[in-house]
Amino acid sequence: MHSSIRRILAGSWMVCCMLHGGTSVADESVPPHLTLRIPSTLLSETRVVNVHVPPGYDGKAEVLYPVLYMLDGGEKEDFPHLAATLDALIEQDEIPAMLLVGIENTERRRDLTGPTDVASDREIAPVVGGSANFRGFIEHELMPRIRMFYRVGDETAIIGESLAGLFVVETLFLQPDLFDTYIALDPSLWWNAEQWWREAGTRLQGSPGIRARLLLASAGDSGASTAHLADALCRNPVPDLHWSYAPHPELVHANIYTRLEKEILRQAFSGQALPAVDCEGRD
Repeated sequence: MHSSIRRILAGSWMVCCMLHGGTSVADESVPPHLTLRIPSTLLSETRVVNVHVPPGYDGKAEVLYPVLYMLDGGEKEDFPHLAATLDALIEQDEIPAMLLVGIENTERRRDLTGPTDVASDREIAPVVGGSANFRGFIEHELMPRIRMFYRVGDETAIIGESLAGLFVVETLFLQPDLFDTYIALDPSLWWNAEQWWREAGTRLQGSPGIRARLLLASAGDSGASTAHLADALCRNPVPDLHWSYAPHPELVHANIYTRLEKEILRQAFSGQALPAVDCEGRD
């Protein structure tokens, strides 16, 4: 796109954002960022997205930055601590510089869950099962805007915990080419009678061309669903699906994100091989 046209479009889009609630900077406890409000046709609502650029980011340089998309990405959700941890790792040269794009929730349980046949699952919220529309918003409405207005390349990752981790795993199986790296912390794989580990073998056998990295971790109080998914991954290897699984019995669901994020971000983005999984020991 011609640079002058790009600047005009960028200005028009920022005006649009302002008309829908403006851009803002949060309080001092939140790392500096831009808050965007993006009208979504797919979701029939306006979504708040927080964009944090890395230290030294230069929008006019030739370098293209990777992007980490995060769920639960609001200023009062997980965005502040993840942005701070990401900055620290970048400044210490432990991982490459990257953008962080945090998606704030509106109807969290609607957006992060797929369909379910289990009646008790449907009791957790008035509306569930909207993950396909939410994934469409990310792919067709959010990502193109980020690519248009920031110096980003093709390398993308997604991170989520709990129901957001469920969404990460579901996305890997349903649309594995949407991201390069998938990080699921204590994912709620109990959803729909533990569908995703039960179906993992069939889906992996039917998708031998998956090229992605998957990092899984589980807490000590969250049952065995993530371990069962690791078992299924062991039994159904895919050549270009590189994955790791780390059980953390010393952690609980409520603290696994903050306690583990530095380690798992380092593993995901340092460029080193993922920690090996002893599949023989899982038999």
